[in-house]
Amino acid sequence: QVQLAESGGGLVQAGGSLRLSCSASGRTFGSYAMGWFRQVPGKEREFVSAITRSGVMTTYADSVKGRFTISRDNAKLRVYLQMNSLKPDDTAVYSCAAGSTIYNDAAHYDYWGQGTQVTVSS
Repeated sequence: QVQLAESGGGLVQAGGSLRLSCSASGRTFGSYAMGWFRQVPGKEREFVSAITRSGVMTTYADSVKGRFTISRDNAKLRVYLQMNSLKPDDTAVYSCAAGSTIYNDAAHYDYWGQGTQVTVSS
């Protein structure tokens, strides 16, 4: 089992950058693929990015490709989401999740953090 906690959200102007961090508890962090999802009230949770256990493979939603970068540090039990060139449409609650492999479907992830708010002003 793993517990997750996100940080790094906030208010930023369009074109700006934020770096989200997800810290994990438990020695099993390295055995999980990790994903980032986002959700706007009234809309379904949306896949953003995912990374394999080793960090060798990553995947991104088309809407963030080229602007966001996912990475992880298994020694520090952390996964990161570097977000550049932010747009107002990126405004959402961002959550990290742990699962058995990288999926773009939230249903395949077993553990979730509480989420952190990202607001991009125009």
